[in-house]
Amino acid sequence: MSLSPIQTLERTRRLIDDLRARTAETSWLEFKENNADGPLIGKLVSALSNAARLADQHFAYLVWGIRDGDHEAAGTTFDPATKREQGQPFEIWLASRLQPGLDFRFEEVEYHGQRLVLLTIPAAATAPVEFDRTGYLRIGSATPRLSDHPERLRALWAKLQPYAWEAGLAAQFLTGDEMLARLDYANYFDLTGQPLPDNRQGIFDRFQADRLIQPDVGGHWNITNLGAILFAKRLSDFGPSIARKAVRFVAYGGAGRADTVTHRQDGQRGYAAGFQGLVDYIDGLLPRNEHIGSAFREERPLYPPIAIRELIANVLIHQDMTITGAGPLIELFSDRMEITNPGAPLVSPDRFLDSPPRSRNEALASLMRRMRLCEEQGTGIDKVLTAVELHQLPPPDFRTEGEAVRVVFFAPRRFAEMTPEERVRACYQHAALKYESGQRMTNASLRDRLGIDPRNASQASVIIRQALDVGLIRPADPEHPRAGYVPFWA
Repeated sequence: MSLSPIQTLERTRRLIDDLRARTAETSWLEFKENNADGPLIGKLVSALSNAARLADQHFAYLVWGIRDGDHEAAGTTFDPATKREQGQPFEIWLASRLQPGLDFRFEEVEYHGQRLVLLTIPAAATAPVEFDRTGYLRIGSATPRLSDHPERLRALWAKLQPYAWEAGLAAQFLTGDEMLARLDYANYFDLTGQPLPDNRQGIFDRFQADRLIQPDVGGHWNITNLGAILFAKRLSDFGPSIARKAVRFVAYGGAGRADTVTHRQDGQRGYAAGFQGLVDYIDGLLPRNEHIGSAFREERPLYPPIAIRELIANVLIHQDMTITGAGPLIELFSDRMEITNPGAPLVSPDRFLDSPPRSRNEALASLMRRMRLCEEQGTGIDKVLTAVELHQLPPPDFRTEGEAVRVVFFAPRRFAEMTPEERVRACYQHAALKYESGQRMTNASLRDRLGIDPRNASQASVIIRQALDVGLIRPADPEHPRAGYVPFWA
């Protein structure tokens, strides 16, 4: 939620207190009295934004009405609301000359009887910020071109590359009580296996160490996007950018989206706080197959629980958080489950099993692994495919659809009911799984995977030939055809 006008004014005054208390201007802070030169301001915005990223600050600040020498509030006549530059309102003129675009904000503040103007400048996020196609940097009281300092340009790019959505701010200027009211701190300590501290400062220290919160001005706190998305008691407390990333679940009465919706649930809690509840909820809706053991009848879920758990965890940690208005979607049909997450994949879907693990959300993935909500890096898809083969299910379909990744997880079907495409996909996934475990696929192993009677070995041979023809597998040793098969990338 955004701050109320009263809270905003109070935070701004506290912020100015903190800025004035600094013994000298920093690379991301500048004081002016009445200087209203448009091009100079544009160069300063570029320089301060870039300097803030180098200094690991979320924002840079330019304050009019504070004396440079003693930091006393002297007031200013500068008025960005009425100023015009080249016939345009100043803010429009400035915004049009900054690349990438910045959500900068001017505020007029009554401060100890003096009129001040505060310009809040977001730190560079995706590329160095340029004014009129030139990047600048703040060094002491100088504002040189960034290109004149290649070592600082390299350092800036190094800072920009790992900058992630997780480090952004979901809520600002909260008291300790307000912050604890929004985050499920007991769940955090339970999942991370740490004892709950007997004092509030201990909780704050652990949250800060895991980058879930950070100090704000005046003894207040900010909650990062990472903290909100993982441990929010109510995602709606953090506004649309967080709330719309809630996991949605929809169950249909048939095989299509036109069929009756039987169950619907929109997640309310953070991913970590609500993960087990979501998995249990879905598991409770899944149909069961009756299995007759040596002495007892027992019901087994239609889908392997470990596969569902891993697929959901993968969706959460690999989604593109920067796509607005979209979050993970889980849909249950009578014959399949579809799990969709926003964002094009970082690797081709047919290489999910073997490619080195990559994630857009490293801090989120790392913390979820630490809490054992997902498997170690790179092993989740292995466990999904292993469970699928153990239960002789049709092969899951990993596909890209527009700017999203969708996994289709199928209910049990006999070999005779699988499509030719599914049989070939099962062959490829089986060869890949075998190769990853140091083995090779053979006609016999493929028969076991698909439940083909040994007397029908020719059926497996046909599938292998089709997979060879489309280039998904190759002979492990062309000189010895009986040596087995490996995936095309081996």
